[in-house]
Amino acid sequence: MVKIPVRAERNYQVSIGVEWRSVISDISSRYTQILIIAPQSMKDLLSLDDDRTFFTADGESQKDIAEVVRVWDRLGELSIGRKGAIIAIGGGATTDLGGFVASTWLRGIDWFAIPTTLAGMVDAAIGGKTGINTSAGKNLVGSFYSPQSVDIDLTFLETLSDRDFAAGLAEVVKTGLIADTSILTLIENCNSLKEIRQISSELIAKSVAVKSGVVSSDFREGKVREILNFGHTFGHAVEKMSGYTLRHGEAVSIGTVYALYLSEELGELDPVVTERARGILTKIGLPTHSKEFEWDGLLGLMHGDKKAHSGSLRFIGLAGIEKPIWLESVPEAAARRAYERICR
Repeated sequence: MVKIPVRAERNYQVSIGVEWRSVISDISSRYTQILIIAPQSMKDLLSLDDDRTFFTADGESQKDIAEVVRVWDRLGELSIGRKGAIIAIGGGATTDLGGFVASTWLRGIDWFAIPTTLAGMVDAAIGGKTGINTSAGKNLVGSFYSPQSVDIDLTFLETLSDRDFAAGLAEVVKTGLIADTSILTLIENCNSLKEIRQISSELIAKSVAVKSGVVSSDFREGKVREILNFGHTFGHAVEKMSGYTLRHGEAVSIGTVYALYLSEELGELDPVVTERARGILTKIGLPTHSKEFEWDGLLGLMHGDKKAHSGSLRFIGLAGIEKPIWLESVPEAAARRAYERICR
C-alpha cells in the first residue's frame, strides 16, 4: 500500500491499494451512522442493498440540485446528525456530489471518498473541491471541503472499459505536462492501453503526488492551484456543449490540445511539445480535434468559466513541459485562431 499525505484545511491521506469493503467496515465502526452514496450503475457490483445506501443517477446527471435534494431528504429520513458520515463511492461525479452534500448537511459532516474510476483516483476525489452543475456551466456551485481520507481500491480499474480508462488518462497526461515529465515517459514506453493498465498503480501514485503537492501549497486556489485546470477551460465548454455525451477526460484531451495551441500563439511554446502531447493522447485513443461545436457557444461558456476575471478570458498554458504559465486577458481573435486549429 502507498500512502500520500495531503495538507488542506484538514490533513488526510490518500491510500492506494486498499480493499474497499474493509474501508467501509472500518468507517462504520467509528461513526454512529453512515450514508453510502453510489451511482445506480454500480448497484450490482457493490451489492449494497441496506438502508444505509443511496443510489443516485449516473454520470454528470447526479451533479444536479434535484439529486442533492434527494440526498438531503434521505439524510433527514435517517436522522443523520453531526456524528454521522457520508461515504461517496463512485467516479468523480459521485465524489463531487458526496463532498458537496457533506459540506452542506448540518453545516458540515465528515465524508470519505472511495473513487472507482481512474479520473476519480488521480483527480476528482483529491483536493477538497466539491460541486454540482447548473444551466450556466460545470461546477459553478460548490465548496472547498476535504474528505477524511481517499481510499483507492485498484481492482475497480478492472471493471472499467477501455474508453473510461483512457478518459481517466487525460488527467494523468495533464499532470505529466504541468509537473512531472516522467509520467509522459512511462506512457510513451508502453505499446498499448493494456500495457498502460499494468502500470496503473505507478501512474496513480505519481499523479496523486503532484496534486497533493499543489493542493497542499494552495488549498483554496489563490493562484498556484489553477495549474491543475490546464486543459479544462475549453474542455469544460466542449463537455457541456456535447450534452455530457463526451467523457470528462475526452473533453479535457481536446482542451489540452487547445491550450497548447494557445500557448504557441501567446506564450511562444515550442510546437514540438504540442506534437508530443498530441501523439501521447492519440496513442491512448483520446480525441484531439473537434468540428462539432460552434464557436459562439463555446466562447460564451468560456467567458463564464471560474477562471475568467471581469469578463476577460484566462487560461493556463505552458511555456514548456513542467512550466505552466498564466495566459491573462486572452484576445478573442487569438482564442478563435486556436479553435480553428482544433477544427482542422
